Amino acid sequence: MSFIRFATRLALGVGALAMTTGAGAQTPQSSPMVEWIVPALKTNKPQTPEEAEAGRQRGRELPPPEVLQPMLDPALPSYQPRTDVQITGSFKGAASDVMVVIAQKWLDKFRSYYPGVTLTIAPPYAGSLGAVELVKGDLDFVFVSRELRPDDIKAFKSKFGYDPTSIPISGGSYRHYGALDAVAFFVNKDNPIEQLTFDQLDAMYSSTHHRGGKAITKWGDLGLTGEWADKPIALYGIQPWNGFEEFVRQRVLSVTEKRGEWRDGIKFEKVVFPMAKDIAADRYGVAYSGVAYLDAGVKVIPLVAKTGESPQAPTYENVALATYPLSRLTFFNVNKAPGKPLPPALEEFMRFVLSREGQQVVLDHARYIPLRASQVEEARKLLSR
Repeated sequence: MSFIRFATRLALGVGALAMTTGAGAQTPQSSPMVEWIVPALKTNKPQTPEEAEAGRQRGRELPPPEVLQPMLDPALPSYQPRTDVQITGSFKGAASDVMVVIAQKWLDKFRSYYPGVTLTIAPPYAGSLGAVELVKGDLDFVFVSRELRPDDIKAFKSKFGYDPTSIPISGGSYRHYGALDAVAFFVNKDNPIEQLTFDQLDAMYSSTHHRGGKAITKWGDLGLTGEWADKPIALYGIQPWNGFEEFVRQRVLSVTEKRGEWRDGIKFEKVVFPMAKDIAADRYGVAYSGVAYLDAGVKVIPLVAKTGESPQAPTYENVALATYPLSRLTFFNVNKAPGKPLPPALEEFMRFVLSREGQQVVLDHARYIPLRASQVEEARKLLSR
């Protein structure tokens, strides 16, 4: 049997308390690392054409929920329905196949507050198709379980002169195949490295180096000694365009408005499925994939997003608390001109989703992870821009 090794913090209880209360700015080397060995996951298989079509017409079949479920952040704002104005209107939307059920739950709950509002989604269910219809102006909104494609954003901006507004509405899943699982970086199980920073990953993977570092090409550049010092780093990635690839590019390689570009020499796979097996077979390799695809014996590496922060392993707790920096998000995408409000019904719908009651819907759905209060606060700011 293959095993996955997670390197994580020794003082787990203290770390969890610090993350819950927001006191997470610890020195990265404040405590030693431990290795947590767990069996590799069962290998997932790509959808068949028949399964993909069924998802477009009815939504993808829900995976079983995680055994553990997070608690709602007590600091989430409560939702207070508007009584001072009448909220009405009819709006058409679309959804990714993995968001049909949760989107409909949100829509149904919102209509219980405002019977005069009709928000609907209809097949085909696919985020990419919905984004295209948003550009055409045939839809008012689209729920998408990933970041929009750069081509979709470019087409939208070409027509309207500004970017679409993408508002985070929930966390992704933890390790559910096809349901926006968290992204992990991993190395061969023989590799002694204990953590990686975003600055280092950018220096390894990018040609643009927007984070300011010079190119890292050998394991010795990351502090490894002995036989590892002069060994070239074998970089693995997923061929653009891909949802995982775009997510890593935006979170790690890109800074503010500067879009990161991949360096030459990366061993690109067309899909995410082989990544863990590639690294299990390559002593000097490093790669990334969704946690759901860790089906071979590899070592998952804790990450440091900003200097001075503690390394965060992609444990369920860290993903649920949104302290793991490659936890993912789902989005409500809409055409909102800068400085102009959304139609009242859509703005109010967002106020509901970005509330304790709206995130309770996420918790009850039991596949995605509710937003933390800090994430809701940032998401709500998008409504006033």
